[in-house]
Amino acid sequence: MELEERVAALEQRLAALESALGPGTGGDAAAEPPVGEGDFWALEGLKARLARMGAADGGVLFTGAVRLPTGEQYEWQYGVLAQEQVDDDWTEAAESFAALGHPVRLRLLREILGGRRTAAELAALEDIGTTGQIYHHLRQLTGAGWLHATGRGRHEVPPGRVVPLLVALATARP
Repeated sequence: MELEERVAALEQRLAALESALGPGTGGDAAAEPPVGEGDFWALEGLKARLARMGAADGGVLFTGAVRLPTGEQYEWQYGVLAQEQVDDDWTEAAESFAALGHPVRLRLLREILGGRRTAAELAALEDIGTTGQIYHHLRQLTGAGWLHATGRGRHEVPPGRVVPLLVALATARP
């Protein structure tokens, strides 16, 4: 078989495989729907995995790959079986949710993810409150695990909390 015929045959086989696998599998970015639209590729993968595990009650999966305005990159994934989540003590989440339940704290988190890391930088923002109020909010966020101090008055969202924070915010959208 000539080289041209072999290449043409390989191209046909590849096209058939890509078609069988569905949209977005052939490296053609234009074929992929925007995030949040189109098929449920992550859900279908989760359902297949749960079926292999025999998890009849299902499960929940959160995942993300994020690059912040500061250039920092984070990848994170967390999954839990539905029954474990339903049976868990939900009251343990109250402090974490309460810390996120104040508009100033959410703004502080956004500013910290954006690169403003010191109390002085945060205090320079308009409509954020006094230095004492800022420290109060920072303590609340630190106590709930959404922040930690990195030394010399600097704060950051711990790497393992960046994607969960964005997930929490995404779930709060109407």
